[in-house]
Amino acid sequence: MSDQRFTPYVPADSNMREFTVRALILGLFMCVILGAANAYLGLKAGMTIAATYPAAVIGMAVLRMMKGSLLEENFARTVGSIGESVAAGAIFTIPAFVILKIWKFESGHLFQDYLTASALMMLGGVLGIMFVTVLRRVMVEDPGLPFPESVAASEIHKAGQRGAEAALQLFRAMGVGALIKLLDGLGIFRSSNDFPLAVGKVNESVVRLGLDKDAKTIAAGGVTTLSAPAATPAYIGVGYIIGPELGALNFAGGLLAWGLFVPLLVYFLGPSMIGQYTTNGVADWALLTTRLYQFVVKPIAVGGMLVGACYTLWKMRKNLILGISRGVADVRKSASAAAATKRTERDLSFKVVLFGIALIFILMIALYAYFTKAIGPAILAAIVMLITGFFFAAVSGNLVGMIGSSNNPISGLTLATTVVAALTMVIVGMKGTQGVAAVLGVAAIGCVSAAVAGEMLQDLKVGHILGGTPWKMQIGDVIGVVVASLVMFFPLYVLHVSDLAANPLTGGFGGKNLPAPQAGLMAALSQGIVGGQMAWPLVLVGIAMGVSLILIKVRSPMLFSVGMYLPLETTFAIFVGGLIRGVVDRIREKRGFNDAQKARVENAGILAASGLIAGEALMGLFIATVVFIRDRMHQPAQFWTVPGFSGIAPWLAIPVFVILAAYLVFVPLGKAGAPDEPAPPTAVM
Repeated sequence: MSDQRFTPYVPADSNMREFTVRALILGLFMCVILGAANAYLGLKAGMTIAATYPAAVIGMAVLRMMKGSLLEENFARTVGSIGESVAAGAIFTIPAFVILKIWKFESGHLFQDYLTASALMMLGGVLGIMFVTVLRRVMVEDPGLPFPESVAASEIHKAGQRGAEAALQLFRAMGVGALIKLLDGLGIFRSSNDFPLAVGKVNESVVRLGLDKDAKTIAAGGVTTLSAPAATPAYIGVGYIIGPELGALNFAGGLLAWGLFVPLLVYFLGPSMIGQYTTNGVADWALLTTRLYQFVVKPIAVGGMLVGACYTLWKMRKNLILGISRGVADVRKSASAAAATKRTERDLSFKVVLFGIALIFILMIALYAYFTKAIGPAILAAIVMLITGFFFAAVSGNLVGMIGSSNNPISGLTLATTVVAALTMVIVGMKGTQGVAAVLGVAAIGCVSAAVAGEMLQDLKVGHILGGTPWKMQIGDVIGVVVASLVMFFPLYVLHVSDLAANPLTGGFGGKNLPAPQAGLMAALSQGIVGGQMAWPLVLVGIAMGVSLILIKVRSPMLFSVGMYLPLETTFAIFVGGLIRGVVDRIREKRGFNDAQKARVENAGILAASGLIAGEALMGLFIATVVFIRDRMHQPAQFWTVPGFSGIAPWLAIPVFVILAAYLVFVPLGKAGAPDEPAPPTAVM
């Protein structure tokens, strides 16, 4: 696509309003809200959802009421969607500091932890924008990069006359999700339901090691814990978005962990260990089960995730190699490119970009010196981060151009950064807590940088199609990254502290309610390589399992292993959401809908699921804030409850499931429309 043949939707000589105060405020509001919602979802389910589509719908609806322009809508969407990338980078790495107890979120060090976490997110985000600014012009004009999600987003803007209707649908779904989460918080129904299951008979079951009567025996028997699917809008919505196949794969990992590994461990180890786990003199099988899962099964899942991340990169090797070669070529082209004169081609000044990169490099040295207490390793860590950061920003941008940001393997890129940083720290002799902290610092900046680079390039391509001004979008995203970085710490902190207050033994990051699987993986790797503290035999078992999954051609060993790491109620609920999506797809086919009707059903379903997720996330943050405040006021660390429902609350989860299923079936199918209506743009997620 050459400059001469391509004409943007809004001509380059147009003076249409774009970077306005109202568009910026709206974009920042969506940036914070969607970023916080994704942080909530990522900590709980290990996944995030693309914010581009909801941000576009909300931005169009609000600005159309104010008679805003198309470019204002594009600008608001650009700023609004960047918060998701900051959140993704944050949840993959920031909780690892807490899991390893490097940060304790205690009042005496809280401001220090806040500044450090905000600096990591801010430096990574701004660095990603600087890198993409260098590469933007040649990448968005490359005919070999189709940018599927950017094209879809631009078509949504062009077809914006339906924006108000779509926004109402999104807000209704958010209301449903928030209401159900509030009812759960008030104790009117109970979304999480566990029940004990005997595995043999305690003190009676034995395993005979031979066929003879006098063969040696092993005492066996115990009580394990199983979970019903969590009746939560967020998990059901995630399952709907990823579909039945991936939902089943994620659930299969949960079944392996909780249907095989945990019962097997309880069966053999229960008789010898239950004496150490008692509450008020009574055997606490639930606590023993939790400990076995957390310290035996999870390391196996870490090994599987390690193989899954590597396999993801291997499967994408052709795209990665192509991305690397194009990235190098793009740098050469951008260095020799003539200064743009058209409005639609003007980026931030190259001098400003170089100054920004140099300033970030100096700040990274200072930050890593704070971690390592030594200037030499800090300089080396900053150099490693700058090189790998630029490399992965270029790769991330090209991958987004080829397959879209929803398929961008951020966890795999972060894993590679973590391993390189860990080996670097080992080479220079940095060990212990300081070395581990430095590795996580490099991984955090690298993760946020790659995530922001991919999202930013996707937005710049949308602007390229619509006729946006690149430098205005770049400044808008810098502001968005700064604001998101300053705010994102608070939802993470409140969720962790409130859950820990409510569940002192099992709460917080890495616990049942906030498993944060990717952060757990980064914590295990950095501690294992640098700190020397890792259950390597169990990790090796997980690696063998991951290789076996590859050999039997499992589509995503990473998703399977994440399923092992998550609570069973989470993967079970995601699976149920996937089944609901399968039902909708089957009904859609049976009714003989044409392509336009199928696209409308798909759009409506994704919008409804996204709204359910966002609604629950925002209400969940509100509930966590109330618990946090009550705990600080020396009141019981719990949300307000409505008396009289404790006996029937578990059973009321069943009608909640029915309501959610009906909503996700009838709402999308009801939006199919007439066969002769024109096809809408598809919401690629």
